[in-house]
Amino acid sequence: MTDILLIALFAFLGAAAAGLLGALVLRLLRHRPLAVSLTVVAAVAVTAMLAGTLTVAWAMFLSPHDLTVVTTVVAMAAVVSLATAVLLGRWVAARSRDLTLAARSFGDGGTFAAPAEQATAELAALTRELAATSAKLENSRERERALESSRRELVAWISHDLRTPLTGLRAMSEALEDGMAADSGRYLRQIRREVERMNDMVGDLFELSRIHAGSLTLTPTRVSAHDLVGDALAGAHPLAREHGVRLIGDRIEAVPVEVDSKEMSRVMGNLLINAIRRTPADGTVAVAARRSQDGVVLSVTDGCGGIPDEDLARVFDTGWRGSHARTPPGGAGLGLAIVRGIVEAHSGRAGVHNVSGGCCFEVTLPVAVG
Repeated sequence: MTDILLIALFAFLGAAAAGLLGALVLRLLRHRPLAVSLTVVAAVAVTAMLAGTLTVAWAMFLSPHDLTVVTTVVAMAAVVSLATAVLLGRWVAARSRDLTLAARSFGDGGTFAAPAEQATAELAALTRELAATSAKLENSRERERALESSRRELVAWISHDLRTPLTGLRAMSEALEDGMAADSGRYLRQIRREVERMNDMVGDLFELSRIHAGSLTLTPTRVSAHDLVGDALAGAHPLAREHGVRLIGDRIEAVPVEVDSKEMSRVMGNLLINAIRRTPADGTVAVAARRSQDGVVLSVTDGCGGIPDEDLARVFDTGWRGSHARTPPGGAGLGLAIVRGIVEAHSGRAGVHNVSGGCCFEVTLPVAVG
């Protein structure tokens, strides 16, 4: 038993010495390519086995012939093992280089294309993560391009919408100054209307900037959806009468919601104004409030004739007004963007879909707890 323990001790010491030396070499070469590291690991394993075996053989005081035979056998096994390990290591390193080349497409603004060759489980997992990251980056680039496009459209439309009233204000003010206005009162009323419209536009821009900057401060209170919709209908009745549009408030459930009443009144007001202006005379705008599995749904249905399918995804984008709304009363295309921003700040969502003869805007809010 003592001889066995002694042999085990000699084998352990020989292998441990080789392992410590290999660890030192691997640390010194840690910045070298993967193939070098794999070769060092394989060499350490083979050398540790060789050192342990030879230490035991020498300690056993074998005859010179037997010692030569053992050394030759172990050395040949070590050479074959090391050569095999190096070849396999180069194969693994080649898959790593392929993955590196594929990952460089990120920096060029392209998409990630996984290498065709099969790789190890770890490299395969890394490939899947890179592919998922590539998809996320592509979605982000698409959103960035869409946002930049909407910003350019917004600047162009705002410039157009400001230039027109400013030109009119300048002409009317010059006419008043020169005493050329036959009806000065009418000119003053028109100037006031244009100033109010530009003031509303500036207010919308300020509200949208607060939403995008994340500085929109909400003061939630518990209110009934019935009261919220009722107040919005009352505020929109004068505009509806002016356009000859009927307002209908049916199926309005008294469901409690916890929202900022002022901001949600702006949401409902923007939706109603948008619906009334898009609905022809003698048309109908219907407002409803109901409880659903997702929360409380406030809907405004108009008679605009519908929105093209390719434009449905852009309705809530900043500056979008549709191809037929480039001039007043189309506005600056900020109302629906403000709606989405305020609703999302309440942890809700805004959507739109076409219905018979028009479209339906829906706002889904969480139900008040308690």
